[in-house]
Amino acid sequence: MREIVIISGKGGTGKTTVCAAFAHLAENKIICDLDVDAPDLHILLDPRIRQVEAFYSGLSVSIDPQQCRRCGRCAELCAFGAVTKTEDGYAVDPLRCEGCGVCAALCPHQAIGTAEHHCGEWYVSDSRFGLMVHAQLFPGQENSGRLVSLLKTEARRLAREQGREIILCDGSPGVGCPVIASLSGAQLAVGVVEPTPSGRHDFGRIAELCRHFRIPLAVIINKADLNRDESAAIAAQCAADGHTLLGELPFDPLVTEIMVRRQALTESDNPLGNRLKEIWSALQELRTSR
Repeated sequence: MREIVIISGKGGTGKTTVCAAFAHLAENKIICDLDVDAPDLHILLDPRIRQVEAFYSGLSVSIDPQQCRRCGRCAELCAFGAVTKTEDGYAVDPLRCEGCGVCAALCPHQAIGTAEHHCGEWYVSDSRFGLMVHAQLFPGQENSGRLVSLLKTEARRLAREQGREIILCDGSPGVGCPVIASLSGAQLAVGVVEPTPSGRHDFGRIAELCRHFRIPLAVIINKADLNRDESAAIAAQCAADGHTLLGELPFDPLVTEIMVRRQALTESDNPLGNRLKEIWSALQELRTSR
């Protein structure tokens, strides 16, 4: 069983477009969308949900007005300014509260209660490309790294139960906590890079992250013909650092047309889809050789 995680230094590089094409081409796999803050792979794959689970993380804090003696100790203790005085006593602002629980633990009158915080939901679904594990945090919620780890655990469990050979993951963009969780335990990372100065900078960040966790990195340069100098610089950086350059994709308005139809590029006969098939074949050979 191999985990392949598709990543990018920022959003909008074409990561999900590439992942959808690979999901169409790959056999005996489980698909996992790890971009839990702003998922969009489900838009293309149109999954039919078979299982829904609530995701809880952190604490929700509330003050019982019947028990509260208005001593103000909770407001003094709160380092985040989440407890404010009201006409009826004191109240907790959920947007400021970090769920640390200090106020509840040290309230002299035991007037503050805590409960697990419902942050979002995660799903196991059937898509036209196969079984899919995905999630959605509620707006403004945190702990996406923990939710990513939960999704990977579920995907691995299902892969073992069903004898799947590949877990194909659409990772989170950037280099933060959810990306680190996305890469944890993976055998190969595929970086989708744009040929711009900022794209090359972002590529350097994800390359350093993969190097730190000793995960092989293969690279796809998207929209490579828009800036040949930057594409060449990225290719040179790959060669210097030992990363495999899987291939380049040209800019083509066809991508938007096919995305609007909610399809993968490889579901129809077109030059971009054929190029992605070649890249997938190259990735398969790379996977076999490692």
